[in-house]
Amino acid sequence: MGIRYYAYAFDNDQRQQAVTDPRSIIAEDPLADAWGLPPGFVTGSSDFRQTSPEEDMLYLDKAWVELQRITGPDAEGGAPRPAYAMFEGEPTWTGGGPHHSWVRVILPEDLPAIAEDLMTITTDVVISRLRGHERPGRDVESERRYVLDFLGRARRFATRLVEDGRGMAYLIG
Repeated sequence: MGIRYYAYAFDNDQRQQAVTDPRSIIAEDPLADAWGLPPGFVTGSSDFRQTSPEEDMLYLDKAWVELQRITGPDAEGGAPRPAYAMFEGEPTWTGGGPHHSWVRVILPEDLPAIAEDLMTITTDVVISRLRGHERPGRDVESERRYVLDFLGRARRFATRLVEDGRGMAYLIG
């Protein structure tokens, strides 16, 4: 199935809860939530519309890897962009067994810089930062559209959170 990215918004009055227990903000079965299936599904069908409203949940599928590459340190090891804080992280692998997901909280006051930075990422930036890192067997143009689609979703989500004064907790796992 692969490692995927899920983010959930929280209201400012949930700040302490989010900081103390970030997993309490994230759905028990975020993949089911993202794909519009009941939690713990084994079989079933879906229209693949996420269960949670778009203002409450961001699903980035596997595009988190490319979004890290776009916003992270450049090849020379420079500083990451402010938006990197929204995608940073890597699950911890446990020697042949399951992995431990990466979970992070971003407080409402940290989101304006992230949202502003996301808006400055152009198609040219995406192309240049992904050049040479295309997934094997994938069409470069369709891969670019995939990443740009999820970048747009991340922009809209972050912008809404700033407008509403909300924070977010995300999981990569």
